[in-house]
Amino acid sequence: MDKMDDGDADRFQFVDDEEDRPEPSPRVEATMEPRPWKVITVDDEESVNDLTRFVLKGFVFQGRRLEVMTGRSGQEARHLLARHPDTAVILLDVVMESETAGLDTVRYIRDELNNPFVRIILRTGQPGLAPEPEVIANYDINDYKDKVTLSKQGLVTSITSSLRAYRDLRALESTRRGLRRIIDATGQLFEPQSMRTLAAGVLAQLSVLTGCGKEGGRTSEISGLAFAEKRGKCVVFAGSGQYDEATGRVLDEIVPPELRERIEENVRARKSAFLDRSYLGCFRSKFGSDSFIFVERGEPLAALEEGLLDVFSASVSLAMDNVFLNREILNTQKDVTFTLGEVIEVRSHEAGQHVRRVAESSRLLGSKYALSDREVDVLTMASPLHDLGKIAVPDVILNKPGKYDEQERLIMEQHTVTGYNILKESQRSVLQAGAIIAHEHHERWDGAGYPRRLRGEEIHIFGRITAIADVFDALFHRRCYKEAWPLERIVDLFREQRGRQFDPDLVDLFLENLQDVVEIQSAFSDFHS
Repeated sequence: MDKMDDGDADRFQFVDDEEDRPEPSPRVEATMEPRPWKVITVDDEESVNDLTRFVLKGFVFQGRRLEVMTGRSGQEARHLLARHPDTAVILLDVVMESETAGLDTVRYIRDELNNPFVRIILRTGQPGLAPEPEVIANYDINDYKDKVTLSKQGLVTSITSSLRAYRDLRALESTRRGLRRIIDATGQLFEPQSMRTLAAGVLAQLSVLTGCGKEGGRTSEISGLAFAEKRGKCVVFAGSGQYDEATGRVLDEIVPPELRERIEENVRARKSAFLDRSYLGCFRSKFGSDSFIFVERGEPLAALEEGLLDVFSASVSLAMDNVFLNREILNTQKDVTFTLGEVIEVRSHEAGQHVRRVAESSRLLGSKYALSDREVDVLTMASPLHDLGKIAVPDVILNKPGKYDEQERLIMEQHTVTGYNILKESQRSVLQAGAIIAHEHHERWDGAGYPRRLRGEEIHIFGRITAIADVFDALFHRRCYKEAWPLERIVDLFREQRGRQFDPDLVDLFLENLQDVVEIQSAFSDFHS
């Protein structure tokens, strides 16, 4: 224990300040601040703790009062810090239950709790037991005070500087976390996705970013809108919070008139703005229409949050341009595959709309089969390449109205291998999928198909889906070798071939969604080509 005789105890009091010393500048009028600064004072002499609490009573720093907690040993200090990890300052006696209790607690805070933020002020009544230069050199403390000579002004000054340092460290940590979140969010934003999916992701990330400046406290609920101008109206294409159901609606129906006027003013000016408790981000695109993100919450944004929003918004603009570029690339790929498919169909005297109907029917079945959005997109763009190998089939065979002889049948069946060989070396996902589909769309579930007699799930799902879409379309429309079949006859065939020619689960999905498939036939009728 820190032993002091009665005389020492009587002498331990704050030395009177000089009369002409000014009041400390940080003492300001208290405000309604829900989160006080937390201060712990630990000393085995309860009178020291009591006097410290008395001196700091009413102290306010940056509009926040102090919450002072006390302990009488290093063990109590550890318990208090475990319960209050957001403690800003700890005033720690050196000699308590042992001569090194205070110093051991310092090591515990820094090394075991890994807490670099709390400011540690060591106080001792026996400085000879732990000389100041040695303590400062060997322990991660922030101040060292002799209790006997410590004045009221000295304590207030030390607390003020410690709180200021704690505040700045926390601000730096918040900035680091915010920038980390921006980096993480930016990586997600640049993944291939639709504009609606991107907007929903941006709103989610903004909710996180606008809460990172509130260390140790709660944040207000964040609500947001993503919208674009269409025919003079601001139309919402994604929402969150209280605007979660706003997709497809116009701004006039959602936002109060006064706020809407301020939003529309900045929309017309094409600029981002901070509006009291909200933020409007304008994202100018080089490749598509401008987009806007609006977020609001129940309390004003902090300066740190505003800075992070500015940084994040720059990444959002690039991500939105990336969406437009990806869309352009996908549309180009789609045009190329459709054109290639149509060239083959025209050569075989079939209507070019066949490949579009197969593509849309494949999209429908793929989505019902619960393929991912990416897989459905690839399947839709690749399925028109299913008959690419027919480019090597002679016209006399390709357009023969009657049945093939054995030699002609073998030549025709070779188109699956030819199509595969044309596409297989490509590194592009769409053409790789096209190679699989060209190779496998004439395989059968029962293993009696060609060219490799694959069976069941040995056949790629893309091949199984395209097979159903292709056969239905071929039967539903007139070909050079046959008339169109009535729908009832086609349905009977698919039921008969369920588990034989076709994947039984896909046949079930196909029949469950037959009306949608028929509507695709009407939407892409040969009469429109």
